Order: sequence, then structure tokens, then C-alpha cells
Amino acid sequence: MDWGHGNFGAEAAARAYFHTSAARLTRSQAARLAAVLPDPSKWNAAEPGPYVAERARVLLGQAAVVSRDNLDFCVR
Repeated sequence: MDWGHGNFGAEAAARAYFHTSAARLTRSQAARLAAVLPDPSKWNAAEPGPYVAERARVLLGQAAVVSRDNLDFCVR
């Protein structure tokens, strides 16, 4: 997956945007990386504007539902 600016894959994106490994991303950071897709050259995960911030909030809410309802088996 291309996260823009020559960053291919979640590991490269985590290091480029948040200076950490993908395994150490916070939920918020991971949601912001997901929120910039499919156009990471247009949006910024590290310094989110209104669209990315709202989209990340929605994604975190959806993840909470998956966790709350024990639906994580769907994504393993």
C-alpha cells in the first residue's frame, strides 16, 4: 500500500509520519494512517486537517463496536 512520499507499507508509513514502528502505533495514529487512504498525498496523517481528524474519529468508533461486540474474529 502506498502511503505517499515514497512510503510503501504500514511500517514505512508509521516511521515516516510518527517516527515509530507500526507495532507501536497508538490507536489514534493507526486510525489517522487509515484515514488518509486512498489519497495520502492529499491528506496528512501526522498533522490532520478536519477531514482526516473526523474520518479517524469515525474509524475509532467503528473499531470500538468491533471490540465491544466481540466481532474481532472477522478481522483476524
